[in-house]
Amino acid sequence: MTEPKRFTMDLDGKKLVVEIGEVAKQATAAAIIRYEDTGVLSVAQVSKQPSTLDFFPLHVMYTEKLYAAGKIPGGFFKREGRPSELETLTARLIDRPIRPLFPDGYKHDIQLINTVVSGNVAYSPPLTAMFGSSLTLALSPAPFEGPIAGVQVGRVDGTFVLNPNEEDLERSDIDLIVAGTKDAINMVEAGAKEVLEADMLDAMMFGHEWIKKLIAFQEEIVAELGQEKAQTTLVEQDSTITEYVDQHYGKAIIEAVQSQDRQQRSEQLGVIHDALETHFETHFAALDKDDRKAKLREVKQWVDTLVKKEVRRLIVEEAIRPDGRGLEDIRPLESKIDIFERTHGSALFTRGQTQALSVTTLGALGEHQIIDGLGENGYKRFMLHYNFPAYSVGENGRYGPPGRREIGHGALGERALLQVLPNEEDFPYTVRVVSEILESNGSTSQASICAGCMSLMAAGVPLKAPVAGIAMGLISDGKTHRVLSDIQGLEDHLGDMDFKVAGTKDGITALQMDIKLKGLSKEILQTALEQARAGRLHILDNMLSAIPEPRKEVSKYAPKVKIIFITPDKIRDVIGPGGKIISDIIDKCDNVKIDIEQDGRVTVMHTDIDPINRALAMIADLVRVAEIGEVYRGKVVRIEKFGCFVELWKGTDGLCHISKLAHERVDKVEDVVKLGQLIDVKVIGIDDRGRIDLSYKATQPKPEVKKAD
Repeated sequence: MTEPKRFTMDLDGKKLVVEIGEVAKQATAAAIIRYEDTGVLSVAQVSKQPSTLDFFPLHVMYTEKLYAAGKIPGGFFKREGRPSELETLTARLIDRPIRPLFPDGYKHDIQLINTVVSGNVAYSPPLTAMFGSSLTLALSPAPFEGPIAGVQVGRVDGTFVLNPNEEDLERSDIDLIVAGTKDAINMVEAGAKEVLEADMLDAMMFGHEWIKKLIAFQEEIVAELGQEKAQTTLVEQDSTITEYVDQHYGKAIIEAVQSQDRQQRSEQLGVIHDALETHFETHFAALDKDDRKAKLREVKQWVDTLVKKEVRRLIVEEAIRPDGRGLEDIRPLESKIDIFERTHGSALFTRGQTQALSVTTLGALGEHQIIDGLGENGYKRFMLHYNFPAYSVGENGRYGPPGRREIGHGALGERALLQVLPNEEDFPYTVRVVSEILESNGSTSQASICAGCMSLMAAGVPLKAPVAGIAMGLISDGKTHRVLSDIQGLEDHLGDMDFKVAGTKDGITALQMDIKLKGLSKEILQTALEQARAGRLHILDNMLSAIPEPRKEVSKYAPKVKIIFITPDKIRDVIGPGGKIISDIIDKCDNVKIDIEQDGRVTVMHTDIDPINRALAMIADLVRVAEIGEVYRGKVVRIEKFGCFVELWKGTDGLCHISKLAHERVDKVEDVVKLGQLIDVKVIGIDDRGRIDLSYKATQPKPEVKKAD
């Protein structure tokens, strides 16, 4: 039996350990990665035979087992179910820097399965899984052109911090995840508090220095344990197909590419596809059904290749984009608000043939989303949900729960706008933005940010500053690099980079970069960031023409909110036995919504302000505490021989003894006060059982003493 191998690296004072050869020995490659007390089992499984699919079948999975943090799942089944949003986003995070590093034409099915078996959120399970995915691929026979690695970068008091903990992140103005090879960066995901482009670039470069060290560690392991790499045999194009398409339809394909309208271009290429399919159905009629289908796929692939070549040639050689724009030109913009009456805030943002409708809803703080994961249970009071229906691109398609792409785009928009959202104390609402993509020709996630920002402003959310987003592209032949502003769908699909940048006029709030190249130089990144800044300011001007600043008041249909603080030991007095008292308040105040936090914060919400004020008055009465020496106006509610009981406020009575009713002797209580009478009384004592002693005579003027003759 082979002895397991163990490798150790010091990562900025923290221990990174790789264990290989003890577990999952039948898998193509497997390793346990330990980053301090976080542990991830990473497995790469490569199929022995290539797939017949048209695309590279790489599937990344990331699963957080709750036993990793000593927790039992909630719910009826008590087991992990569908992937959480974090698990989905992490799987995408790992996929993005790895996918470009496989040769074109490689079709073997690859599954990367990452299971968090020991989880400490202070030692990033997602980045540990990214390291493990890269390492197991590098150890496998798959022709992976890595390794890659990723790190998280924060900035606290002007100093960059590697893999910051939660305390660091709370103080940090940058939250950046950067991944790449030893030569260049190829993936970025970031949120920031209006950070300058130059500072963000420096953070990327700081992260890349640590990436190089992580890759050197992987290369050391691969040199000792790596398997021989498989030789990739690229399928040659059938010359019968390529020659016929070039000769008969090459010119028509070039003309279609130069059509500036996306729908018209699509229709022209569709006619060409139909004609070619008819021809080759007859030409390959002698082949069996499966072989004939494979040949027809080759026809489509060759047409797509010609389209790609022409688009890229026009941009690189002639600086001509498919829709005729200059490299830095932004498509025509239109911004509108108040699309619907009953919603709390709505906006429509159109950029060329991309259109996003965003609607903001304001709710009670208790309507926040609960986050159940490896760390302590938390909550989100701001959510942005992104929906991409098939009709937005003129097609029929799947409808159901959101896919990975929709979750990813929603998270990016949420991150961009969260940086300018007011805190809970200043704006005590749960806020949800839903972005519906009505038309798509590229950069829909950034259109969602623009529309979402305007809908928040229209809803009366006091944002710190407006935010706009833009997607940047790149076409490169290795020598000439063309950075494109506001890319459309064709430029995204056929280009080398999708670099999304969102921010205010003063700085960046979110970044996301994916590339199809092996990496980008610092100079290209710098150009893209500066070009994005100019485009962002242009878009912001258009948005502000529709709504210059957030509304001062929320919609009449939105709930109104007031907050008071009570001492925590009074919470049970407000709730009452079995919730009886708080239910009574809700019933008497037109079904107001009341949330009580453990720290004593009471939030009352209703569409009208009057029920809120009534509920707050009732709560105030329940938690008021009488103070010795204070004078209160109360009602006589009971008369006894020894004195009277005075209701200071609802639920609180005090006793005014007969001796404290007047300065002179009183024989009968009724001689001084009557039942139901309102009188001013002074609190003169409170015993250890909370009983209140009152004095009526202390509020009355003393009788004049008669002078002797």
